[in-house]
Amino acid sequence: MNCIAFDLGGSGGKLFLCHFDGEHLSLKDVHRFDNNPLSLNNGLYWNILNIYSHLNTGVKKAMQLADQPIVSLGLDSFSNDFAFIDQSGELLTQLRCYRDQRTEKHKAAIYAKMSPERLYSLSGNQIALFNTLMQLAAMQESGQGYILKNAHKMLFAPDLLINFLTGETASEYTIASVSQMFDFSKNTWNDEIIRAYDIPPNIFCDIVTPGTIIGKTKNSYNKELDITGFNVVSVCEHDTASAFLSSMSKGDHIIISSGTWSLVGTEVNAPIINPMSYRYNIANEGGFRGRHRLLRNVMGLWIIQELRNYYNSHGQQYSFADMEEAATQAKPFAHRIDPDDLIFFSPEDMPLKISQKCMEFDGKSPQNMGETVRCAVESLAFKYRWSIEKIEQLIGKSLPIINIIGGGSKDRLLCQFTANACNKSVLAGLSDATALGNILVQLLANRQISSLEQGQDLIRQSFPIAEYLPCETPVWEEKYQEFKATFHLD
Repeated sequence: MNCIAFDLGGSGGKLFLCHFDGEHLSLKDVHRFDNNPLSLNNGLYWNILNIYSHLNTGVKKAMQLADQPIVSLGLDSFSNDFAFIDQSGELLTQLRCYRDQRTEKHKAAIYAKMSPERLYSLSGNQIALFNTLMQLAAMQESGQGYILKNAHKMLFAPDLLINFLTGETASEYTIASVSQMFDFSKNTWNDEIIRAYDIPPNIFCDIVTPGTIIGKTKNSYNKELDITGFNVVSVCEHDTASAFLSSMSKGDHIIISSGTWSLVGTEVNAPIINPMSYRYNIANEGGFRGRHRLLRNVMGLWIIQELRNYYNSHGQQYSFADMEEAATQAKPFAHRIDPDDLIFFSPEDMPLKISQKCMEFDGKSPQNMGETVRCAVESLAFKYRWSIEKIEQLIGKSLPIINIIGGGSKDRLLCQFTANACNKSVLAGLSDATALGNILVQLLANRQISSLEQGQDLIRQSFPIAEYLPCETPVWEEKYQEFKATFHLD
């Protein structure tokens, strides 16, 4: 069986062709492209038409490479961002980027309608200004409520692309569950939150579960690309949910889905919503078939990506491997930052921001690229540990193994530093874990495998895993305590 996984991330998109012969999975990287937000008239947008064009390019390439018909396609992406369509299916708005500052401008008015504490108790989602609810509320506050009133449906990024392919409208469960408008007790939209912000309830689509076959590609689409049609499957459309499905370790463990964001957490049987989880802004997110993720968002590889973007746009050409090597040679523990400081959220001069924060806390700043990158990587490892400690306190037990998946699993320095800082064994691999999770749901939907566990065993048999053991733990423990004291982390 052949299927296609399209994975849209915050810095790029990837399309894979998967072949399953009944015993082994193989994954072919067919098409990649950059995905950077565009600033226009004080707004920050994703170029959804360019994304759609690259999706089509990848589909055509996959069709040419496949030795058997393509059975299905699944799409996943980052969460929270959306666009509107009218009754005829035409776009009413472009896809706004969650890093847009419009929510910050209206923060006071938004929280005046419902407090962060109340929002958390009702939704279980992290308190963050990039949440879907915050974006919709900011539209209301900025005089754009007329768009909501005239819209037919609001569609998250993967659902919008599915609509382009099939003409169907739906909201997938895992991506709806992190919108800050979902009710876990009823597994549907939260009426109280939606009413509080005067959002027209008719714009919300029916929620479908992962594994639902939405429909076939439209005849007009097949004709345009000159291809044979295929089914489009609603997979775990939130990329973190897809990534968690491909976990390499059996039993209880910590998972770090390491990409533009680092999602640090574990799976639990039910949401955990209490004063402690609110205090530490722990997110509850929906997963596959009754699973739930308990996790913290850490700023992640975004900082490293933005460092590289800055250097490369100013006359230097560094690969990620170049940056890793330079950081390896730099002096240990010379500088520190809190990766979650909001100064690092927006895409601007990242070296300068790091320098400013180091000066603020230590009175000195990195002097070159290697020192800057090492500062970021060490600080990420320390923030991972702090996040893990809070998760473990909530669930009441220690988890001995960390499973790093996603793009960060290729960063040997980050993996080793994480093992050292946390004093735990790290299993790293599956840089394309999100695509593999996407594919597992398609295999289940197409009845090629009988259970998720069978699919996870297939992944373990088909793809290599690297293990990192902690070392130099006394000095890492000392520096971690200094890190906590510097940033007043309890």
